[in-house]
Amino acid sequence: MDMWSYFYTCLVSVWLHRLYVYSAVAFGISLWIVIQFTTTRTKRKGKKSHRNPSSPEGTSDKVGNGCAPRQAQEVHVAGVKIFYGSQTGTAKRFAKALAEAVTSLNLPVEVINMGDYDPEDGLAEETSSRNICVFLVATYTEGQPPESAAWFCKWLEEAANDFRVGKSFLQGLRYAVFGLGNSAYVDHYNTAEELFETSSEEEAGGTDSVVDVEDLGNIMGNMKKAKREQELQEGAAGAERREMITPALREALTKQGYKLIGSHSGVKLCRWTKSMLRGRGGCYKHTFYGIESHRCMEATPSLACANKCVFCWRHHTNPVGTEWRWKMDQPELILQEALEKHQNMIRQFKGVSGVKAARLEEALAVKHCALSLVGEPIMYPHINSFVRLLHQHGISTFLVTNAQFPEEIRRLEPVTQLYVSVDASTKESLRRIDRPLFKDFWQRFLDSLKALAEKQQRTVYRLTLVKAWNVDELKAYADLISLGKPDFIEVKGVTYCGESSASSLTMANVPWHGEVVSFVRELARLLPDYGIACEHEHSNCLLLAHSKFQVDGEWRTWIDYGRFQELVREHQRSGGSRTFTAADYTARTPPWALFGARERGFDPLDVRFQRKNKARDISGC
Repeated sequence: MDMWSYFYTCLVSVWLHRLYVYSAVAFGISLWIVIQFTTTRTKRKGKKSHRNPSSPEGTSDKVGNGCAPRQAQEVHVAGVKIFYGSQTGTAKRFAKALAEAVTSLNLPVEVINMGDYDPEDGLAEETSSRNICVFLVATYTEGQPPESAAWFCKWLEEAANDFRVGKSFLQGLRYAVFGLGNSAYVDHYNTAEELFETSSEEEAGGTDSVVDVEDLGNIMGNMKKAKREQELQEGAAGAERREMITPALREALTKQGYKLIGSHSGVKLCRWTKSMLRGRGGCYKHTFYGIESHRCMEATPSLACANKCVFCWRHHTNPVGTEWRWKMDQPELILQEALEKHQNMIRQFKGVSGVKAARLEEALAVKHCALSLVGEPIMYPHINSFVRLLHQHGISTFLVTNAQFPEEIRRLEPVTQLYVSVDASTKESLRRIDRPLFKDFWQRFLDSLKALAEKQQRTVYRLTLVKAWNVDELKAYADLISLGKPDFIEVKGVTYCGESSASSLTMANVPWHGEVVSFVRELARLLPDYGIACEHEHSNCLLLAHSKFQVDGEWRTWIDYGRFQELVREHQRSGGSRTFTAADYTARTPPWALFGARERGFDPLDVRFQRKNKARDISGC
């Protein structure tokens, strides 16, 4: 009875003081939680402070966009292997720069040229290693990888689609891909990089085992989007556009002998100008059209171009683009500086051995302007004003376009002679040779030829023959000629400008003069309205002319430049109502310039220069 009373008393006491009991239990639980949390956090800090960056321990957290501070990046790799595929050396430079950055993290790094690496034997081993593989690959012609990475990419693509290899062949490979390319090539921008991403994902079977260290695709997309938005905002706010000539570009072009004008123009002394100053002969335009080569200024109001031709003699140092998006200089400034810089270059020949004093004096008064130095002159928005200024100074105009701007051709006011470069006769060969930026390049090309047919002044097709590339397309060339109906057709063998990482051309692609003559003969047989009028053997060039320029059995391919200036002034004074045609300013072609003449297009008034160990020929041949 006493025991029960005691037990009952305790229960009643607990019940009466139950709030204190609840509080004590709650405090105890809270204290336990705090102790556990503090202990765990201390252990984590201890592990982190003693961790070696190259240790295989730790987490595999992904660094977001490379923006995490270095001390917060937890790296647990054995090393980094950087693979690069480069055509011009840009990817190689990026690879070396990345290697230096990785080395600063005390990680072993190896830089590998894809052309020297066998992926079938080596890449599979990386799936089980603790290395990270970084692929830096450029995009070359038609969206293909550069030559050094061609086999690597071909193997990767075939392995991804070969059921015998298996989808898990590269499962476990940890990699990052960085693509290099020109965003102006809309259809092929970074397609080589996309090949790596697609193939690697297929190899992994679509699992999460393939870890992309940085989501470079999204980053690049966001950067491009932000850049476009910024340009739109700047344009809306009336912000000044950037200059076409960057400091690096200015340095490169200056080294090549360009005299740069303002922010997008240039002038350079032609080698034929120097040659004629010495009495060693003029260029093919002297033979075909009667220009005085020592009085010709080679210039351009636009260094930018919409193509990256394989035979470009500027080795693609000039900028590219499909529309004018740069700061723009006024035509008066361009012409004034062009004349001043050209004259300064001419004056440097004063006192040079062999230079004829009379021709040096004549050369200071520019009479012709070849708007063909580099780039696409017709892109310049004020091209008509610039041409008018040249004519007002009594300077004839030879303007060359790459047939990608048909509307600009239609809007172009009369020039002395308008050229269109016809570098190929089929869509595929034009794509391979000119490497155009425009997606609809072939339609633009055809429309440009149609626009040329509408012109009343002299028009020219300029065909550049590249052996093994475009010399077997005679019928297709004939069809294009019937479309544009040019007055003249210049056919020239490609000029080899030396080895360039931007082009695969070699001397083997340069046709012999006899081969060019054979091509022209065959082409003439397909063109009943044209005949072979002139030849300039020294330039490996021939001229086909329309039969309307053969009057009373004599070719009249030369130009009466004084008469042209009279006609163009009348045209301008009448506001364009008084028109004139190519037949209104022709002149007789001298016998020595004709095809079949013993001089082979060399002016007998000059002396042809022979290199050492060759007999000096004073006959003009």
